[in-house]
Amino acid sequence: MPPNREELHQRLLESHDEAEEERAYDSTEKVHIVGVDERPDADEYSTKAPPFSWRKLWLFTGPGFLMSIAFLDPGNLEGDLQSGAIAGYSLLWLLLWATAMGLLVQLLSARLGVATGRHLAELCREEYPNWARLLLWVMAELALIGADIQEVIGSAIAIKILSQGFLPLWAGVIITALDCFVFLFLENYGVRKLEALFAVLIAVMAISFAWMFGETKPSGHELLLGVLVPKLSSKTIQQAVGVVGCIIMPHNVFLHSALVQSRDVDNRKIGRVREALTYYSIESGAALTISFMINLFVTTVFAKAFYGTEIADSIGLINAGHYLQDKYGGGLFPILYIWAIGLLAAGQSSTITGTYAGQFIMGGFLNLRLKKWLRALITRSFAIIPTLIVALVFDTSEDSLDVLNEWLNVLQSIQIPFALIPLLFLVSKEEVMGFFKIGPVLQTISWLVAALVIVINGYLLVDFFSKEVSGLVFSTVVFVFTAAYVCFILYLIARGFNLSRLLGNAKTTLGI
Repeated sequence: MPPNREELHQRLLESHDEAEEERAYDSTEKVHIVGVDERPDADEYSTKAPPFSWRKLWLFTGPGFLMSIAFLDPGNLEGDLQSGAIAGYSLLWLLLWATAMGLLVQLLSARLGVATGRHLAELCREEYPNWARLLLWVMAELALIGADIQEVIGSAIAIKILSQGFLPLWAGVIITALDCFVFLFLENYGVRKLEALFAVLIAVMAISFAWMFGETKPSGHELLLGVLVPKLSSKTIQQAVGVVGCIIMPHNVFLHSALVQSRDVDNRKIGRVREALTYYSIESGAALTISFMINLFVTTVFAKAFYGTEIADSIGLINAGHYLQDKYGGGLFPILYIWAIGLLAAGQSSTITGTYAGQFIMGGFLNLRLKKWLRALITRSFAIIPTLIVALVFDTSEDSLDVLNEWLNVLQSIQIPFALIPLLFLVSKEEVMGFFKIGPVLQTISWLVAALVIVINGYLLVDFFSKEVSGLVFSTVVFVFTAAYVCFILYLIARGFNLSRLLGNAKTTLGI
């Protein structure tokens, strides 16, 4: 008699346990869940999730909030303020739906991590041949470096504002680099301490930008219409592309699949996995609701202040606070410093999560057994050294810094398919997910969302390169890299579909 899905799930996980490899968390580092708010006679092997418990929800709360930081990093804040200044309230509906799409992708990432007990980078190492695995690793590292440069520069801008210009950008970069040691110090005291730090930083962002919202008093009527009524024009298409494009960060997809393993969940027991997925869905939804509100505050503040003005097109991260100060003055607590405090919290929190993501990406793809402090130091150096060079070169040139930021956005946009395509194929494979493989309806929705995000970022790339690329040599280089890039995407898609077809045929032959 052929095995059922539950038996296949058990065999799959037992085969995974046999392999000795780098793990996201040691067993001593995980938060203990089993037995909390449960009857002594509870059936450990039930395929049903245990009854809902508020105490358990509290214990599961954390990974979703760390994941949500990527929705609030300085790059996203710059997209928010430019969207508000140029498009007003008209793209708030897109911000809402982009956040919902981001939630779907992150829940799939969490599902992968909980059901398999391994994260995306580890699974990619097993799934692809060495050349493709190394190329995926390089792409993930480039995306992380691009995001980290923006995050560190955002922190450095905030430090420069708060020091009233006494500390230049390069000094702010060095100060921000030290957060790596704060991260290592807190991690030694347990993952819950680290999560508490992020909760404080998110609260600082929420209070700072809500204060700005209260100071500037955006129109509630226009805000509501902007959220509920879809509106798009040729003048705002670039901002619309930016709103969607910056929501899904490649390194964040890798990160969330590892963060969910910080809880002690026995993934051999279907009921326990179901329970974990339920709690993670609730806490991730709550975290992204808060991130949506913070992004909403920033967008509407700049819509109220600068939409329709002559300076709307020139506002960027480096001058936004000064423009707000010129318009709204000092007050009890100058709005310039409120903005800087919120920006500093966004930059510091996102650089620490970048360090965290870098450890998982490097360890997963390369199966490195290095001490955490050494891995964090290597990961930090990848981003800090180029960021320090950027700060020294662009410290006195706002226009050059804005151009650099555009190139960094392009760098991250290029990498999105190399996180999304492996994720969607892996969560659709029964050989990887066992009982928790996603069904046809969710597969279709997920691929539509992924296709939309990839097409939108493709539009951004075409628009950018059509303006920036000139000269025969540069055009030839871009063409060659574009051809190689497209071929690699097609390879990933073809490999996924071919493996699915071969495995399906094998099952039919064996009668499974």
